[in-house]
Amino acid sequence: MQDQKPTPDITPELEQMPADPSATPEPEAATAAAIDTMPSLEEALRQAELKAAEHHDAWLRAKAETENVRRRAQDDIAKAAKFAAEKFASAMLPVKDSLEAALAIENQSVEKMREGVELTLKQLVSAFDGAHLAEENPLGQKFDPNKHQAISTIEADAEPNTVVTVLQKGYLLNERVIRPALVMVAKAKGQ
Repeated sequence: MQDQKPTPDITPELEQMPADPSATPEPEAATAAAIDTMPSLEEALRQAELKAAEHHDAWLRAKAETENVRRRAQDDIAKAAKFAAEKFASAMLPVKDSLEAALAIENQSVEKMREGVELTLKQLVSAFDGAHLAEENPLGQKFDPNKHQAISTIEADAEPNTVVTVLQKGYLLNERVIRPALVMVAKAKGQ
């Protein structure tokens, strides 16, 4: 014969349970609810870690890109400084060639030499215009200490504080003085 295990009597446990099942939560239900929330908390933590890693990666990439832009800008500045005069130097080469050609010809007449110098001067003026280098010849203008350098004052018929003699022309590069004009300024007679 077979041994039969007696089935436990569950009626005493049922009798001990309250009549209203909502009055006290079942321990198994509370454990099941805790188990259900645990995976969602773990999942939320995993998602937050993934987002944090993603943001950290994006930050590193942005930092590297910023460093690359900074490095390229420094290289561009260095190249601009190094080759800033390239355009002007290219415009000056024909002037030098013309002067060398003039010196290479022997027994030139004064007229031919003068013609060559005038053409060379035109090339030089054209190069200056291309580089935005303007001549400052203030003869007859009011003295401007920002653009002119007074060497002396002389009595003259001109209005006081007017440039009466230009000893050396000045030059402006894009409206900025690179060499002031050397001038003599009129003063009132009897001073």
